[in-house]
Amino acid sequence: MHQEIHAGGKNHPLHYVQTGNGATLLLIHGSLCDYRYWRWQLPALSQDYRVIAPSLRGCWPEALTREDDSYSIARHVSDLQALIQETSPARPVHVLGHSRGAQVALQLAANAPEAVRSLILADPGFRFENEPPAAAFHTRVVDRLRQGDVEEALADFIDSVNAPNTWRHMVGWFKTMVKDNAYTLLSQVHEINLPVKMDDATSLQCPVLLIGGANSPSRYGSRIDRLEQAITQAERVTIPLASHGMNLGNPKAFNQAVLDFLNQVEH
Repeated sequence: MHQEIHAGGKNHPLHYVQTGNGATLLLIHGSLCDYRYWRWQLPALSQDYRVIAPSLRGCWPEALTREDDSYSIARHVSDLQALIQETSPARPVHVLGHSRGAQVALQLAANAPEAVRSLILADPGFRFENEPPAAAFHTRVVDRLRQGDVEEALADFIDSVNAPNTWRHMVGWFKTMVKDNAYTLLSQVHEINLPVKMDDATSLQCPVLLIGGANSPSRYGSRIDRLEQAITQAERVTIPLASHGMNLGNPKAFNQAVLDFLNQVEH
């Protein structure tokens, strides 16, 4: 069921869907996505849990069409803290973040540890603070967007985070979602090298699961490697036959990995 709260004031509603009963699981999508990204997780995970999937501020159904500094990790973390307070004020929630959403999730857990029961990070791509800024493909993609080459820009982005020719083989609903959120990249490009403090990871007290796609680009695996070394209580799972979009590429294995972890935490 679609719902909304005014997390950032009356002019900034936070749209989300909610389904199921039990302990709450918050799903945080990544770049170019919105709550529709979790179409194969919502029915499966809500058999055992209350699942809440928001569209982050600036994403569909009120997607940005120009640069806006309200599209930021900090703002999204703040919005989600408000969402948790609204929907689960008396009980901490499980949090799952994918890709850019994993950076939002980790920062949320660091800022509000009392609100997070467990943390699942799927293919995080962030830079750690002791690493040099990297040249990112995002700049090339944004240049294409500004020139009006939307299809080419989105194909470049999706192929870069997965594998060559991924965009060409994607199903229609996914392409529609990505096109709906295309111009969020104009704002996101300003944070592509926003670092994560390793102390935020090492200080986590909650149970942590790290999920990677077996065929994901190596930069995602390198993030998981470092997090696994830094977080003593972290568990790690690799989803077979899947790249970066592992929850869509192999939803059965992804969903089972999430449920196994949550059930272990809950029981």
